Amino acid sequence: MLLCVHVPAFRLAVARRGIDSSGDVIILADKADRGRVLEVDDRAHTLGARRGQTVLQACAAAGGARVLVHDAPYAHTVWEDMLDDLDALSPLVDDTAEGTAYVEMRGCDGTAADWIARAHAVLTRFDLPVRAAAGPNKFAARAATYVRDGCICAPEEAAQLLAPLQLEVLDVEPAIVERLHLLGIATLGELARLPHGPFVRRFGARAMRWHDCARGIDPAPFRPRPYALQIEAAAFGEGSAAQEEQVYFALRVLAERICSDLSRAGKAAALLRTTFECENGDLRELDAGFAQATADPRVVLDILRAKLEGLIFDAPVTGLRLQALRLEECGTFTTLFSGTQPDPQTLAIALERLQAVGDIQTHQAHVRPAHLLESRFTLSHFVCHGERACPEQRFPGNASRREPLSSAPLAHVIEGRASTQLRMLPVREVAVRLRGNAPASVDARPVVNCAGPWRVDDGWFDSGHIARDEYDVLLEGGMLWRVYKQGEKWFLRGAYD
Repeated sequence: MLLCVHVPAFRLAVARRGIDSSGDVIILADKADRGRVLEVDDRAHTLGARRGQTVLQACAAAGGARVLVHDAPYAHTVWEDMLDDLDALSPLVDDTAEGTAYVEMRGCDGTAADWIARAHAVLTRFDLPVRAAAGPNKFAARAATYVRDGCICAPEEAAQLLAPLQLEVLDVEPAIVERLHLLGIATLGELARLPHGPFVRRFGARAMRWHDCARGIDPAPFRPRPYALQIEAAAFGEGSAAQEEQVYFALRVLAERICSDLSRAGKAAALLRTTFECENGDLRELDAGFAQATADPRVVLDILRAKLEGLIFDAPVTGLRLQALRLEECGTFTTLFSGTQPDPQTLAIALERLQAVGDIQTHQAHVRPAHLLESRFTLSHFVCHGERACPEQRFPGNASRREPLSSAPLAHVIEGRASTQLRMLPVREVAVRLRGNAPASVDARPVVNCAGPWRVDDGWFDSGHIARDEYDVLLEGGMLWRVYKQGEKWFLRGAYD
């Protein structure tokens, strides 16, 4: 026997919690203005309001109706709390949808009536219209909640008990229900008496399940929800911390507790959430992510210290809570030449410190083959371990034609090898004196040696056409510059390091 816990019109019931709505006609919508109706109460349904209508249509049908707005995060939190309380009955809970759950009671003490009484007892504090019933399968158990609260449906009685119920119990589209009504089918019993083959051929393969459910047969498997491991540590009622060192000391203690629990569970945390409770009643939450999931207390403390830099509290801290979120299996990916790879945790700490100073955008440079110097690199947003930058996040190198980078290092790629590093400089005009067709001096500095020219003709197919001759010039004193001639003017492009 399965125990079904069902809250009719769950979203509407949650929205009515804590408000005095007695005597009101209630409509639940996704938003107040120009929204769609999600649920209606019995009185609004009688007056003509229906799910899927606009708020204006529903209010016109049910004049004087009170419109409530659905708070999805709040409703989800309430339902998760209800599922956690159902664990007191059995650890096997199937979360089918918000408002409907099934509990496997095999091996539990007591009868089905005892199980129903326990379910009501553990869910009383939520102040919701909870219905509980028992049945041989998931559909029979849920349909029994529509018969009456506390109904027990025996396997041999399923078809007879469900026969008077309306077709809406099947959760099929309203258009299908209307078609069945035109055929004179309004209850599950009338549907069950139809011949199986012709009914399925008329309404398609989905009709097989409808016909089975109407006869009290439901092959849907029971799928227990996974147990969510929660690891956290808190310090409340142990005095207040008015100095920075006191807060860090408390965080170190909590970090060691968290990491110890993570190690015992064989997990690592990719995100930590710290909650600060101040003496004046203020609450502040701070999320700290890691470049690589970790269970090392030193790394955790370093990240937290970097996150806290620059934060100012208006009152002493009286409570701390540290939660480990986004748990992952322990273990790290290593490379054959790991010594050449940057430490992801060190990078994460450096990034957190940069962000603590201000809103600083960090990018990662990539070299690519191209004719233009400006196009031989691209920048992408720096991402942590396990993520990849999306192509649209990258900034093409030719954008530097409009906004040149002042000090972007560029590897000059020749036949697949990296040669001397060319450092891009802000483009500026220079005075060049020629000897024949080659530069003899640049800004009055004699040229010792010259290589080039290299003809660059790019972008002829768009408005950003570039045609120029580039030279590498070695000046007296050892300076090696890249200059180019465009039109009748000369420009400095970069310098070799």
